[in-house]
Amino acid sequence: MAKTIYQPAPEAEGDIQAERSAQPNNRRRILLITVAASVILGLVAILFGGAIFNPTATPESEPTMTATQIIPLVILVVMFVVATKWPLNIGVMGLVASFGVGYFMLGMTDKEILADFPANIVITIIGVTYFFSMAQRNGTVDIIVQTCVRLVRGKTLLLPWVFFLLAASLTALGTFSPAAVALLAPAAIGLAYESRIHPVLMGAFIINGAHAGGFSPLSVAGVLVHDIAVKNGFPISQGALFGASFALNLILSVLTVVLFALLGKLRDGAAGQHADLDTTRTTRPHGQQVLTLALIAAMLVCALGFHMPIGFVALSAGLLLALVNIKEHRTFIGGVSWSTVLLVAGMITYVSLLQHVGVIDTLAEQALALGAPLLIALVLCYVIGVGSAFASSTALLTAFIPLAGPLLATSSLSASGTVAALAIAATVVDVSPFSTDGALVVANARENDRQRVYKQLMMYAGGVVLVAPALAWALLVPTGIM
Repeated sequence: MAKTIYQPAPEAEGDIQAERSAQPNNRRRILLITVAASVILGLVAILFGGAIFNPTATPESEPTMTATQIIPLVILVVMFVVATKWPLNIGVMGLVASFGVGYFMLGMTDKEILADFPANIVITIIGVTYFFSMAQRNGTVDIIVQTCVRLVRGKTLLLPWVFFLLAASLTALGTFSPAAVALLAPAAIGLAYESRIHPVLMGAFIINGAHAGGFSPLSVAGVLVHDIAVKNGFPISQGALFGASFALNLILSVLTVVLFALLGKLRDGAAGQHADLDTTRTTRPHGQQVLTLALIAAMLVCALGFHMPIGFVALSAGLLLALVNIKEHRTFIGGVSWSTVLLVAGMITYVSLLQHVGVIDTLAEQALALGAPLLIALVLCYVIGVGSAFASSTALLTAFIPLAGPLLATSSLSASGTVAALAIAATVVDVSPFSTDGALVVANARENDRQRVYKQLMMYAGGVVLVAPALAWALLVPTGIM
């Protein structure tokens, strides 16, 4: 998921404008320093922790990295730094770096460099985004939202849970979490203001819901994590990954309600004031919308019942919709998330190159020198969690999940539990206003309230970064429930 940065609108007065516009940059600088420190501490723990936690290990037994391994690894770190500081697609950098390292350093041909190009994942991304761009444009998603909101029958405190389930349903069917948040945030944040629900609470529920369904067997993220795990020799249960993600985000949402209740912020504004929500207004599906709903059901049957590849199924469903509305076909093609295609393809290709030269194996062996598998898993959860608040969650998953292979092979840790903890730690922090999901929440706040929402969402995200990786690790890794 590509990251964006939201900066509040400046004030009219010059001095106030300069002061307030500098605040987000100062906070970003502080958080960037925190990320850098966390990554450095994590690497130090991996590289030198063995001498502390496993003093019986001999220096000769620890693997060392060669120049051929160090240079590609340094390039990977530089790529993350550049993608964090500037709005450049890290996947494009990954493809260019794959060519540079593979062709000039290793003497590989283009076919060898692209041997591990993730064609199946690329088809999945194209297919689901192609189909759901049509579902959004023809109003099917709006009808689903209207129907669910009507079911609350004026019970406004149920609205956050309605949008949690809506977001989870959209991502479970294959919609990207930023796309789901973008579809739901305008209506959800607007209803939050009308019903006196705190907009940060509503925004957190939308994002948590999007992540709750984000690792289903039909979703791009679920397919991505499963394929990476299988490729690295530790197959995981897709159902268990989905269930763990849903449960953790549900728990996080409950804790969010408790937190806002303790702070007295469940109601934003005068207590007891309810807006008269028009929950009776809804639109009956017709024409293309009926067809779209039928195709969604068919996709579920094909993918879950007959285990057909969701990418090709979604493309086929999208083609049927395109034939019905041939005049707007070009706009549907524009709905494909090409930036995500580049990101995933570039990162997986480059990480595969790192595996080819032994970087992943060497790093994993150095991590194992800690002698404490649970500690290694916790360090990885925090490094991927803190880093994901700024860098791409998808890119970090492609880089960190392979590191878990040797750890799982030499310990009794559950593969499904460990990978699920890493995946959840990488995604739940996307509530940060520096992420696409968080920025969408701030952008949909009322203009005169964006500064407050930005600050409070920042504080909430800080708490999530501190708590969520440890919570995912504690519930999934030591317990062995998966």
